[in-house]
Amino acid sequence: MPFAVYVLALAVFAQGTSEFMLSGLLPGIATDLHVSVPAAGTLTSAFAIGMVVGAPLAALAGMRWPRRRALLAFLTTFLLAHVVGAITTSFEVLFVTRVIAALANAGFLAAGLTTAASLAGPHAKGRATSVLLSGVTLACVAGVPLGAVLAGIWGWRSAFWGVAIISAPAVIAILRAVPATPTDPSAPSARHELRALRTPRSLVTLLLGALVNGATFCTFTYLAPVMTTVAGLGTAWVPVSLALFGIGSFAGVTLGGRLADTRATQVIAVGSTALLAGWLLFAFTAGNPIAALVLVFVQGVLSFAVGSTLITQVLYTAADAPTLAGGFATAAFNVGAAAGPVLGGIAIGAGWGFRSSLVVSAALVAVVLILGAIAMSLGSTTGHRSAERKH
Repeated sequence: MPFAVYVLALAVFAQGTSEFMLSGLLPGIATDLHVSVPAAGTLTSAFAIGMVVGAPLAALAGMRWPRRRALLAFLTTFLLAHVVGAITTSFEVLFVTRVIAALANAGFLAAGLTTAASLAGPHAKGRATSVLLSGVTLACVAGVPLGAVLAGIWGWRSAFWGVAIISAPAVIAILRAVPATPTDPSAPSARHELRALRTPRSLVTLLLGALVNGATFCTFTYLAPVMTTVAGLGTAWVPVSLALFGIGSFAGVTLGGRLADTRATQVIAVGSTALLAGWLLFAFTAGNPIAALVLVFVQGVLSFAVGSTLITQVLYTAADAPTLAGGFATAAFNVGAAAGPVLGGIAIGAGWGFRSSLVVSAALVAVVLILGAIAMSLGSTTGHRSAERKH
């Protein structure tokens, strides 16, 4: 795998840390900037909305730039947004920096997926995608806890400085490692790429990715109360549970990368079936702390193996949209990340308890299996009719 792909993963690690670290920083931000904790919580929503909206828009804006220029522009903007966020005394300014950082993050991830796939070659998109997304999973395992430690010692601003400091060497490394390829004048237009993304196969793949990610984040968001209230573990086990999920996610991305280029259909079909069984088993055995801890790891593996494979399939099925495929894949997965917790919250708010988030995750994956089966059936029927017409 080209060194440049690992450089891109370093930047994604910094961005993933930024996206997830706020959960441990909100009380400090609220106190320092004289706002309520719920108001500080809107910073998380601002980032999520920026990611969903920003991925396709940033990809469209940067599609006529050389890829290295686009990567540098997005990453530099992301870095500067964190510097401003670290020094501001205004909550409103901090809110704006989170939106800008999310837009830059979305643009970088969209360009990074496309760049990594092209650097790896036409038959290694899965491996390249897994290396890039490993930055996100490592952020869950190491980056977020490190940010919490920094905030505990030096305050919440130090976590923002930490993200900026990690991003700086990535900027330099991109300058040195990513080839300065000129813009291809024969590259497809935005209209052509959007048309390529509207094929039924691409749309179904994007939808399946959103559903799988929705299931993942539905449970991940409420994992702490599930482990403490349902499984009966002490609060000291919450970081352990999160770490187990993160380690499983890293293993899943790695596994998916090894298989996505050659056995994608099997990974999605078998993995989704196992994922559904795992969420149902988790829902039934969540009261057993040992079973809960084991399934946290297992579901992390399965969720990210299937999810990363679906991202890879977007890049393959929308090969005629080399610039926008990554942007729309990023947007679809962030739609899932935003919708999953909302659906889980509705179930919990209805009085069904924290265990219901696991049932919602199972229901979302069940929809994945149903839609996947329908899509395969329609595809085989279409292929059979085409063959008949040829005869």
